[in-house]
Amino acid sequence: MYEENFHLTSKLNPYKQGEPSLNVFDAVIIGAGFSGMYMLYRLLKLKLNVIVLEEASDVGGTWYWNRYPGAQCDGESIEYSYSFSEELEQEWEWTHRYSTQPQILEYANHVADRFNLRKHINFNTRVTSAQYNDKLKNWKIKANTDTYIAHYCIMATGSISSPNKPNFKGLDSYQGQWYLTGRWPKNEVDFIGKRVGIIGTGSSAVQAIPVIAQQAKHLTVFQRTANYSLPAHNRLLGKEEIKSVKANYSTIRAKARNNRGGAAGTVVGNKSALEVTAKEREGAFEIQWNEGGLGITSVFNDILADKKANITAANFVKSKIHQMVGDPITAELLSPKNIIGCKRVCVDTDYYITYNRNNVDLIDINVDPIETIIPNGIKTSHNIFDLDIIVFAIGYDALTGALLAIDIRGKDNKSLKEKWTHGPRTYLGLSSEGFPNMFTITGPGSPSVLTNMMTSIEQHVDWIAECIKFLNQSGKMEFEASIEAENKWVQHVEEIAQGTLRYSCNSWYLGSNVPGKPRVFIPYAGGVPTYAEKCYTIAQNGYQGFVIT
Repeated sequence: MYEENFHLTSKLNPYKQGEPSLNVFDAVIIGAGFSGMYMLYRLLKLKLNVIVLEEASDVGGTWYWNRYPGAQCDGESIEYSYSFSEELEQEWEWTHRYSTQPQILEYANHVADRFNLRKHINFNTRVTSAQYNDKLKNWKIKANTDTYIAHYCIMATGSISSPNKPNFKGLDSYQGQWYLTGRWPKNEVDFIGKRVGIIGTGSSAVQAIPVIAQQAKHLTVFQRTANYSLPAHNRLLGKEEIKSVKANYSTIRAKARNNRGGAAGTVVGNKSALEVTAKEREGAFEIQWNEGGLGITSVFNDILADKKANITAANFVKSKIHQMVGDPITAELLSPKNIIGCKRVCVDTDYYITYNRNNVDLIDINVDPIETIIPNGIKTSHNIFDLDIIVFAIGYDALTGALLAIDIRGKDNKSLKEKWTHGPRTYLGLSSEGFPNMFTITGPGSPSVLTNMMTSIEQHVDWIAECIKFLNQSGKMEFEASIEAENKWVQHVEEIAQGTLRYSCNSWYLGSNVPGKPRVFIPYAGGVPTYAEKCYTIAQNGYQGFVIT
């Protein structure tokens, strides 16, 4: 059926003359991270002619680029992994509760080799444009000096993969070394005996600061906004623990898919933080703190919904900060002013106690703002800091940055960047009206970054694969979101977000960390089970809300 009816692109290819190089496929996938590799695996199972285009020199996506000191996952290893292959689950063994970047990258490479995916991936290939041909119903994708034609264009570009580039006055004059956490070099950076400055105290910085401080002669941390960070209490996984996990993986995965955050280990309490005594509440928080991980916001069922309940958790964490940090002024600077959970909560190893070291200083750039980078360091309003190395841990243009970095043009040459001028517009985070046969994996308007990414990736990829299978079998040529469905979904995403406390502060969930970016709550805050059920129902109803021609 497939061989007879599909391969439309090879039959309707007008670009054979005048192109430097031409490749024709049923589907082009952009990105070879975990979403791109699984999408490739699923489409190969459908016997499609597929290619993956990847800017990096190897697989891994964000874990390829994020090699900064201390980089590790803030989700537990056994859940930050694929569930599609029982054999893979049984043969791979994680060594730690929270995996470090090198082991996650090793896992990605193992998957690529085990399922023979590399021969379908073009590495060192940066996609610059993707343009839809209204007449032929296919995409013309340009990368490097090559052109690719595909019936389907699938964006597996990652939710947190486009780092903010440093835009500081005077950076060109700096004579020392500088690095970006989101584009860390492969070679090891030597901090020993060096005066180091790091700008930012988000997740990457929280992981890097303790490691750099152990090596550097002196470390100066430039903080704009304090973030909540919880102890990881990372540890080796015992043999019996691993054996138990492998024996119960199917149960663990089922729990994850039925959990709001897509993680089986995150159990939301069944009581309000306000209906128990202060002693009971503190005791429950203490147990979770000692357990480690992100569970503080789940101890009670209303911490992310009720401000008074949230304050109890926030105050508990701030009390811990004051207990760990010896200098009360520094402790207060490190204590966030916003509620817990409206920004991404970090997970760390020895972050707060690092500020007790004699070789670490914390600078509040709200009081003493950075004015310029100078040849020998950083000049603030009141001080000059001599630095041999500057580390920029300034975050990402999350969820939309990687997509909008490509000149994507749909029907009638419509630009995705222009369409999203006032914020991203999608249906289910999977499709955008006016851009037929283009899918976005964990795109804006899907649960993505509010969940265990592996759970959300697999749900999205499976949905897309089944959709393409349906279109193939029914002989349909064009598939896109309707404007009515898209409008309703954008409104629904906004309404759900407003019903939570996540809207209460500036964060990258709203694009607040990128100058000029529209302030719109980007991910879907309704949780994995609710979202997945909506996707399933829409598919069962003949892909309701999509225009199929």
